Amino acid sequence: MRILDNRVLCKQPDRYMGWPSIALVPNGDLLVVFSGDRDAHVSNDGKVQMIRSRDNGRTWSAAETVFDTDIDDRDSGIIVTARGAVLVSWFTGPYGGRWQGHWVIRSIDNGHTWESPVRTAVSTPHGPIQLKDGRLLFAGQRPHCSHVPPGCDNLAAGESPYEVSVVESRDDGRTWHPLAVFPIPPHERMLSFDEPHLLERDDGILIAMFRDCNGAHYMRRSESTDGGLTWLPIVTTSIRGLPPHLLNLSDSRILLTYARRWAPYGVYACVSDDNGTTWDPAHEYRLSVATEDDLGYPASVQLADDSIWTVYYQVDQPGEKPCIMGTHWRLDAAGPYGTASA
Repeated sequence: MRILDNRVLCKQPDRYMGWPSIALVPNGDLLVVFSGDRDAHVSNDGKVQMIRSRDNGRTWSAAETVFDTDIDDRDSGIIVTARGAVLVSWFTGPYGGRWQGHWVIRSIDNGHTWESPVRTAVSTPHGPIQLKDGRLLFAGQRPHCSHVPPGCDNLAAGESPYEVSVVESRDDGRTWHPLAVFPIPPHERMLSFDEPHLLERDDGILIAMFRDCNGAHYMRRSESTDGGLTWLPIVTTSIRGLPPHLLNLSDSRILLTYARRWAPYGVYACVSDDNGTTWDPAHEYRLSVATEDDLGYPASVQLADDSIWTVYYQVDQPGEKPCIMGTHWRLDAAGPYGTASA
């Protein structure tokens, strides 16, 4: 692995920024969305914001606001559909009001103007994916009740106030409909099967990876062989990190990026050469070095030259609030793992 560039993409003095996602849009621009202009990790002033690069990441624009409700807008995801639409997703909370919930907003001009946002039943940091059959699939947490906890007084003992659900869109992100619920064992409902990301393998099988907020933070995994309608029981992987982002690479390998909020802090990547069935954490790559634990949520995109941009958030200089950062890097050719070089 060779690091080509490692830099701050956007910093807002004395303001908190976090939870980015990245996409390559049809006109060749790179777009990074995130929650910005915030006072803190949790505050009611977060905005869905975006920066743009027109030169493959060498330079980046100032932040512009995509959408701003009167409560906390956070965890922005972004994808580009096969029809060329740009979809940005996020959720709001936990302050109540008419904007409380999960949202998707759509652009048909490469992110320059936006349609009205539409509600979804779920949310997850990096948003939905598109399948080869044209459907959009969105997996994430959905409350069992109408309020975030506290407020779920009708739950069985030990039951989580959330379930992990899948919704789909058949009209390019304009409307969303329920599809499935993940089969989380009842005795594990207090574990956080949290912040999933989906990927469709070359053979059509779907993979879901989950963050586990408890224990040793080994990611969970499930598969679907019927387009997301049913899912195999969730199993524990060998990868420690949170939360996951999955990417099909041009050489048919699968890239998984994640962060560690324990020493050694930083953003990491691992590659699977067997369709995501197994991973080799002994040969993972470290993409960033950090000194504080408020960081991560990496997401990646591969460019036409096969290089990769991975974006994430972390503190740049001691005493500052987190900003949006990125690593431009290149993997070894398919085969044995390499080692990092500056």
